[in-house]
Amino acid sequence: MTLDKWLSGGKYFDWRGNKIFYRSDETLKEPVLCLHGFPSSSYDYHKIRGKLGERFSFLSFDMLGYGFSGKPANFDYTTGSQVDILQGLIAHLRIEKLHILAHDYGNTLTQEMLARAGENRLNFSIETICFLNGALFPETNRPIIAQKLLISPLGFLFVKFFNDAVFKRSLAGIFGADTKPTEAELNDFARVFRYNGGEKIAHKLMRYMRERETYRERWVGALQKMNQPFRFIDGVADPVSGAHLIRRFREIVPRQTDIVELENIGHYPHFEAPETVAEKYTEFRRGK
Repeated sequence: MTLDKWLSGGKYFDWRGNKIFYRSDETLKEPVLCLHGFPSSSYDYHKIRGKLGERFSFLSFDMLGYGFSGKPANFDYTTGSQVDILQGLIAHLRIEKLHILAHDYGNTLTQEMLARAGENRLNFSIETICFLNGALFPETNRPIIAQKLLISPLGFLFVKFFNDAVFKRSLAGIFGADTKPTEAELNDFARVFRYNGGEKIAHKLMRYMRERETYRERWVGALQKMNQPFRFIDGVADPVSGAHLIRRFREIVPRQTDIVELENIGHYPHFEAPETVAEKYTEFRRGK
């Protein structure tokens, strides 16, 4: 599916005057909620959308500041705010139960949702959880150079030099050696990133990296306490959250043993190996 078709097939939800882009099936009975990460959007899932739709109801949205959603310059981009927005969307769609398939920053949102569920502050039930690559522990996070610059005190200056060439080179570097995105696909990533001036707020979006340190006890504790059926599908060639993350995950959350390691796949398994990810996800759900 092309980027333009993805956009034309979506809808918008208003959250406090901000437009939130989302895509969903007409019938949303226990949908698979697909959560994206930084610096991309729900379009990351377009390669597995069709396969998932054969068996499951589908829902995805672009977080505020990302993709085709609003990108206000003065907003305080926190994980808590992103989950507030998501809860608003879920209430708007009258969804009571859902299944999570999360990637990158989407994993962090899931950790916050699990914490809220434990506090009886979540307005829906999470039935199953499947993680793709994404840092869960601050001690295992290995940000690329561009991320380090964005999160630094000079991040607001770096965004002025964060041109398409730098963006595409940085992004391609976290894919597997044999599964790099094409030039056309990199152009799509860049287009979505820059949509409505997104590059101007990139340094603000990176604040979640600091939050992982601040809320480590809350978010790691939520992982350790989760009792939903769970699977981890990880591209182990990912320099950001590959094999080293899985080793740490096994140490900290030892009772979660359903882990699928994809050799030679990088940070975007659902983009690099969509058929395999769709198969492994369907297998996971079939057994639950």
